[in-house]
Amino acid sequence: MIGAILRRLLQIVPVLLLASAGIWAMIYAVPGSPVGAIVGENATAEQVRAAIVRLGLDQPVAAQYWAWLGRALHGDLGLSIQSREPVLALVTGRLPATLQLGVAATLVGLVLGVPVALASAAWPGSWLDRVLSGWSALALGVPTFWLGLLLILLFTVQLHWLPSVAAYVPVWEQPVAALRNLLLPALTLGLYVSGVFARFLRASLLGEMGRDYIRTARAKGLRERDVIGRQAMRNALLPFVTVVGLMTATFVGGSVVTETVFTYPGLGRLLLQAIGVRDYPLIQGCLLVILVIFVLTNLAVDVLYLAIDPRTGARQ
Repeated sequence: MIGAILRRLLQIVPVLLLASAGIWAMIYAVPGSPVGAIVGENATAEQVRAAIVRLGLDQPVAAQYWAWLGRALHGDLGLSIQSREPVLALVTGRLPATLQLGVAATLVGLVLGVPVALASAAWPGSWLDRVLSGWSALALGVPTFWLGLLLILLFTVQLHWLPSVAAYVPVWEQPVAALRNLLLPALTLGLYVSGVFARFLRASLLGEMGRDYIRTARAKGLRERDVIGRQAMRNALLPFVTVVGLMTATFVGGSVVTETVFTYPGLGRLLLQAIGVRDYPLIQGCLLVILVIFVLTNLAVDVLYLAIDPRTGARQ
């Protein structure tokens, strides 16, 4: 198992290098010069030239990238053009809020999606399966921004139960206040992803239910609940873990639409604000952190694979 994890870590290195190069190059490929955003529209030619030299933009492209990467590895992502604050401090200040929202939304999706998948797989083709499959399709088809607005109209405008503006409150400090602020955005994201979880896990379970070991378990007289919950579920979890990991990484990487609807102070909203004002260092910092989150989440998924089925490590 340790050998498989080490091999996976070695595979991550070129991925990070290539992706970071893409992030660095993408910012310089967009319309508008980062120098113009820094020195302002009314800057003189001498000021522009001095900024180019100060930023190292007069150096070869490869030298610029390696200098930027070296500073990033030491935690120096530059200064925000707008606030003149360190980019790393701005990003890490928003990251806990996004982590909390991403984990909460994933938990909501699992709580809603897994029972639906189990019930559908237990009685395939029944009226219950058709109803639950219709619910999953509805959850997938409803736009998250529209669902968020509907939840605000119901729970804030009509019932006056929950705030429409979601602030970040650490759950370990004030659990009740954190739940009040998290519930609406977590439901908005969780309802959508529950449809993804339910459909994917149902298909995976049905694929396992036709295998020989399931027929053998039934022939031994095991209850259907044990056949699905203990026998089929273990193998069906292998592909399902990948989907859960990818969706969690997507939420943690920044759910821009949901954070904007609820004005939630997360990483996605910070990235959107940085794009709006062409804050190039902040855009690069946000994208780089999102990249690292995705890579680390994929590594965690691989470790879970090994925990669920140790034979996976031998096949790598």
